Amino acid sequence: MKKIVVVIVSLILGSIITLAVVYAVSKNRNEALRIEHVSGIKARPAFYTLDEKGNVVPLDFTGISRKVMDAVVNIQSTQTRQYAQDPRMPDSYDDFFRFFFGPDQVPDQGQRGRNPQQQIGIGSGVIIEPNGYIVTNNHVVADASELEVTLHDNRTYKAEVVGTDPATDLALIRIDEKNLPVIPIANSDEAQVGEWVLAVGNPFGLTSTVTAGIISAKSRSLNINSERNSIESYIQTDAAINPGNSGGALVNLQGGLVGINTAIASPTGSYSGYGFAVTSNMVNKVVDDLIKFGTVKRGYMGIMLRNITGKFIKEKNLKVNQGAYVDSVMPESAAIKAGIKSGDVIVAVDGRSIQQTSELQEIIAEHRPGDKVNITVNRNGDTKKFDVVLKPGNESTAISPKNSSGNLESVLGADLKPIDKNLAGKLGISGGLQVRNLRSGKLKDANVKEGFIITKVNDQPVRSLDDLKSALSIRQGNGVMVEGIYGNSGEKFYYAFGL
Repeated sequence: MKKIVVVIVSLILGSIITLAVVYAVSKNRNEALRIEHVSGIKARPAFYTLDEKGNVVPLDFTGISRKVMDAVVNIQSTQTRQYAQDPRMPDSYDDFFRFFFGPDQVPDQGQRGRNPQQQIGIGSGVIIEPNGYIVTNNHVVADASELEVTLHDNRTYKAEVVGTDPATDLALIRIDEKNLPVIPIANSDEAQVGEWVLAVGNPFGLTSTVTAGIISAKSRSLNINSERNSIESYIQTDAAINPGNSGGALVNLQGGLVGINTAIASPTGSYSGYGFAVTSNMVNKVVDDLIKFGTVKRGYMGIMLRNITGKFIKEKNLKVNQGAYVDSVMPESAAIKAGIKSGDVIVAVDGRSIQQTSELQEIIAEHRPGDKVNITVNRNGDTKKFDVVLKPGNESTAISPKNSSGNLESVLGADLKPIDKNLAGKLGISGGLQVRNLRSGKLKDANVKEGFIITKVNDQPVRSLDDLKSALSIRQGNGVMVEGIYGNSGEKFYYAFGL
């Protein structure tokens, strides 16, 4: 009987334990399911950076965007253009205006030829000095009769051009204001391929636009600058850059300016993944010269260069596969004086390795005449070093009354000869400068024809080159208005261009 009771008790206890275990497992399963379905779990960011205190935080562009946007401005340029005597223009001319200024800005066919026409362009600029100095692209302000700058807080100012450097497509302008926010200039040599950067500007007139990307390449040469002695060694980025971004800032994640956005490579004219910026080191040099001298003082070695390719290495039996090949050396140049010869391959400047010609051009362009640079070359397998004292060349400059007559005529793109008294009497004028040997320059860009006689500049009578310089010295803003006649027509013509 006792055995039966023990068995029954054991069965009861076993059942109780079994039920307890089942309940516990079931409870645990329900809790596990409940945890798996909890909503609101945040995914961990894949990238990290350091905050202002040095703490590791998720990568975020909000702080740096706030820091730099106040120092990027909108630039509106007004161009006053005088069309040729024939009022009809080719369709391609209309296409030019539609692309850059919009469909509503195409000049009316019936109104061309008599009165100057105004066109509006939009670009960007970067405040680099609290007292109103702003760096932008030369093509943003070129030929402008009036410049208007709008800050991030919507304050608006008239601006004047301090100076331009067409060789690098840079310009420096200024507004009358103090205590402005600035973007400090970083050392672009330290920028690395793959590094995060932000592009800040006003694409399509959309003010204060920020896009993010990386530095895709350095020392890019695109052959897009038609200026003689042009310098192209761009930072390439995949941050979105569009028309209107020109002159805007390319900044690193420390808020330093590493470049001025200048160009895009695109089959459509809009962003397709390739943007290009002038390096901040080049900006620093150009701006410093323009403030100090009003022109860019650039040193030259006096050599012609070629890029090295695999085919070229075999053709010339070169002993190196990177560098800048010296194709020829100019007579009486700094290079020939130092001992550099045709056929040398320049592989370093002041210890900095050179892989292609654009790098060499950029480094030399950051120096002034009289500066000494140490050039390392490979000559038939042997390494040689030369100290080269750079010489002055044809310096880029804006028109200024301080310029010599020859330089002034070079900028205008023509020989200007005073007419004699007999011709002036026959034409019924007191005198003037006749345009001869017209070539590329400001006059040709404004559609001036050879033989045109300049009688007034900015409403000041002009009879000689000295008169012309004097008239330019009292110009208003950055625009020049030229008045004159063609031969015996007696009809007055007006042309306008920016400096």
